[in-house]
Amino acid sequence: MAHALRSLRTAIAVVGVCALGLGLLSTAPAQADVYSARPLAPDSVRAPERDQFSVEGVTTVGELRTLDALMSDHGSNRTQIIRHPGATYIKVHVSSLRLAPGDFVTVSSPDGRESYRYHRDLDRVTSSDFTTDGQPGFWAMSVEGDTAVVTLHSSRPRNASVVTIDRFWRGYDQAEISQHNVSLMSVCSTDARRDAVCYQNSHPAEYARGGAVARLLISGGGRCTTWRVGNTNRMLTNKHCFSTQAAVSGSEMQFDYQCATCGGANPGAGTKVSGATLYRVSSGSSNQLDYTLYSVNNFATIQRFGTLYLATAATSTGTRIYIPGHGDGTAKRVAIYENAQNGPTCAVRNANYNTWNISYSCDTSGGNSGSPVLDSSHRVVALHHLGGCPSNQGAKAHLIYNEIATLIDNNG
Repeated sequence: MAHALRSLRTAIAVVGVCALGLGLLSTAPAQADVYSARPLAPDSVRAPERDQFSVEGVTTVGELRTLDALMSDHGSNRTQIIRHPGATYIKVHVSSLRLAPGDFVTVSSPDGRESYRYHRDLDRVTSSDFTTDGQPGFWAMSVEGDTAVVTLHSSRPRNASVVTIDRFWRGYDQAEISQHNVSLMSVCSTDARRDAVCYQNSHPAEYARGGAVARLLISGGGRCTTWRVGNTNRMLTNKHCFSTQAAVSGSEMQFDYQCATCGGANPGAGTKVSGATLYRVSSGSSNQLDYTLYSVNNFATIQRFGTLYLATAATSTGTRIYIPGHGDGTAKRVAIYENAQNGPTCAVRNANYNTWNISYSCDTSGGNSGSPVLDSSHRVVALHHLGGCPSNQGAKAHLIYNEIATLIDNNG
């Protein structure tokens, strides 16, 4: 069956500890003050199973929990700390935001490296980005780590502003991810993938092209890979990762989520944007072209990471390839070699595996779904979407191009 072939290898969400996070807002509370403000863990319960993330072929990396937290500008009830020990991220839902003019709310990490600011009008130009799920309220952008600090900033004496928090996603740790996902081997023999930064000097072109690749958090609880295509505001991932406007609007794209040092396990928070508009979804099953084309909000903030271009003609068996992506949900890694560094490089095993796909044994794993497969000219020759050694598979990029050519600017 199709799902048995997908890359569902155990995902590992790595918490960054280096200094690559987002800038601290001047209004973010100091860490010492944070932990004295409120109890660290408000009472919460696991949401019903029907509300948990479950998409065939996508690695589940989080749990939805419900709580009842009310903040107001009355007295000291202006800070709520949401903490789930061991969580790899916290994503907070604000069900009601009633703010007086000039008041605002921040959702921050305890150290302030990530801080997102929200005003009453939720204007992405003047406030931070956010996601939605079709229900009242909004989802703040996720915060890396096991703690999110929600603070109401008000100059009012009392009873002018009220904030209600009713749900949050918390990221699973490695053991929980193993428990909640099927493990299917897509790493062929020895895993030769390395942190993207490991290739900054030895393979500068491959390193640079990987900048356009982002980690995808789907509706708060799933992981895939996505990337910018062409010169305009367009992104590609797999159809089996998401395929509806609601899912696009509910998801985050995290650029520059990669380690600062080779093997350092020290990624920062990177730059997060939300999904904007769904443009096209492939027809047929996920064994076929399996693509989703969409755009993001706050496009200007991610343009500096570069873009990729689709090959417009079929590739050939034996062509050298490499794959940057977020396999296992970790910081970005690049697969350049088959089994050992400076050994045989990854190559197309069969350029016509079937009507829709090429095959290769270049290492991938759960979370790599949606990764670009690039050739030595740094054109995308396939969209990775199926795992199963020795025939990991990617949908043929020139066929995808034929379907979306009028929707992208592929001149580069």
